[in-house]
Amino acid sequence: MAQWTSVVGAAQLARLLTSQQDRPAGPGTRRPPAYRALADGIRLLVLEGRVPVAARLPAERELALALSVSRTTVAAAYEALRTEGFLESRRGAGSWTAVPAGNPLPARGLEPLPPDALGSMIDLGCASLPAPEPWLTRAVQGALEELPPYAHTHGDYPAGLPALRAMIAERYTARGIPTMPEQIMVTTGAMGAIDAICHLFAGRGERIAVESPSYANILQLMRETGARLVPVAMAEGLAGWDLDRWRQVLREAAPRIAYVVADFHNPTGALADEDQRRRLVEAARSAGTVLVADETMTELWLDDDVEMPRPVCGFDPAGSTVVTVGSASKAFWAGMRIGWVRAAPDVIRSLVAARAYADLGTPVLEQLAVNWLFTTGGWEQAVALRRAQARENRDALVGALRRELPDWEFSVPRGGLTLWVRAGGLSGSRLAEAGERVGVRVPSGPRFGVDGAFEGYVRLPFTVGGAVADEAAARLSAAARIVETGGTVGAAEGPRTFVA
Repeated sequence: MAQWTSVVGAAQLARLLTSQQDRPAGPGTRRPPAYRALADGIRLLVLEGRVPVAARLPAERELALALSVSRTTVAAAYEALRTEGFLESRRGAGSWTAVPAGNPLPARGLEPLPPDALGSMIDLGCASLPAPEPWLTRAVQGALEELPPYAHTHGDYPAGLPALRAMIAERYTARGIPTMPEQIMVTTGAMGAIDAICHLFAGRGERIAVESPSYANILQLMRETGARLVPVAMAEGLAGWDLDRWRQVLREAAPRIAYVVADFHNPTGALADEDQRRRLVEAARSAGTVLVADETMTELWLDDDVEMPRPVCGFDPAGSTVVTVGSASKAFWAGMRIGWVRAAPDVIRSLVAARAYADLGTPVLEQLAVNWLFTTGGWEQAVALRRAQARENRDALVGALRRELPDWEFSVPRGGLTLWVRAGGLSGSRLAEAGERVGVRVPSGPRFGVDGAFEGYVRLPFTVGGAVADEAAARLSAAARIVETGGTVGAAEGPRTFVA
C-alpha cells in the first residue's frame, strides 16, 4: 500500500519552486550546485507547508522536463532529500515527502500558563482574551435568575436547552440561512463539537482533509481519534483556499471529512470569499465528503469596512454536505465552554444519540448565560468590546514587530485573533525554546502543520497591547538573536517581571 496521501504534479511543483527565486539571497552568498538548490527548494516547501508531508512527488523525468534541467540533477536532488530524511521512496510506489525522524511536534505552546507565572512571562501561546466585563457578570446573574425551573429537573439535555437551540436557530435564520431548532445541538465548546463529529463520521484510519496550516488543537484531537490527516496547502498570504489543490485532494484521497475555517482562519487570518466557498462545497458534494465549517471566528472582524461573505452552509441548501460548528469561546470568553453544531436533523439526532457514551450534555448554567446574552442584546455589545480590544492589540503588535524585527514577514489580517509570521529564516521551534528563556512564550509553526511542517513560522495572537506588546516584540528580538548566534541568555536578555 502506498504511503502517500496526496499528489504534487510536475507543473505545480515547478511553479512553487520558481516562486522561491523571487527571494533575494544574502550578500556574499555562493550559488550552490543545481541539485543542491533543487533539494533545498523542495525541503523549504515542505518545512513551510506549501508542499504537504506525505505528498507524492513527480517522477524524475517529469520534473526534469518541467524545470528544464537534466534528469541527473533531479535524481541527485531526490537522493539528497532521501539522505536527509525529507523523502521516502519505494519501487513501484514512487517518492513522497517526509520529515526526518527525531523531529516530533512540539508538545508545548498553546495551553494557558498558570496565573502565578504571568508576572515574568508574556504568554503569546493562547489566542484568548480576558472576559469582556461587565457582560460576563451580567450574563451569569441573568442565568441564576432563570435557573430555578431547571433545577427541578434532572438537568440532562443531550441536545441542549430548548430555548438556546431555538435562539441559535433564529440567529442563523437572521443571517439568511433558514434553520430549525432540530438542526442545532449545543456542545461543550467547539472542541466538543468537532470531537463528536469526528467520532460519528470518521472512524479509526479514515482520512480527514485539513487546511495546512490549521488550528493545532483540532489537529491533535483528530490524531487522537485515529484519523489520517491529509493536508491541503493554503494559498499565499491572505488569499484563502487553493481550490485546485482542494479539488485534487477531494478527488484522489476521497477523505470522509474535510475541516475548514473560512472566517479569519486560525492561524493565518485569511477570509475565504464567496466564490471559494461555493466551489469548495460543490467539490465536497461531488466527492461525497462531509465539509465541517468552523465558525468560531466569524464575528471577529476587526476593520469596519469588512464585508462578510455568506456562511459556508449557505451554499448547501439541502444540508447534505456542510456541518457547521460555532462557539462562544473566541468571540466572548474561552471560559464560556459553549459551542454548537448546525446540521441536517438526521445528523443532529445521530450526534445526540452518540452523546450518551460521551459527556451526556452541556452545563445548564452556562447555556442559560449564553441565552441571556443572545436574548438581551448583551452578546452584540460584548462582542463589539472584544473587537475593539483585539483591533487595538493587533495594531500595537504589528507596529512593535515592524520596529523590532523588520525581517519577519506577515500579512495583516482584517479579523480573527492571530498573526502568522515567517520568522526571517529562523527555526520556529528554536525561537519558541529561546523565547521561554527570555520571558516570552510563543507556539512554533510545526504545531499548526501535519508531521512537522512550517518550521520557519510562529503564531502570534492579539492578546497583548500597548507597552506589553512592545516588550513582547523586544523579547522575541532577543530570542531571535540567541537563535541566530547559537548563544546563551545574557543578563540583559533574561526574563524580567513586567507589570501591564
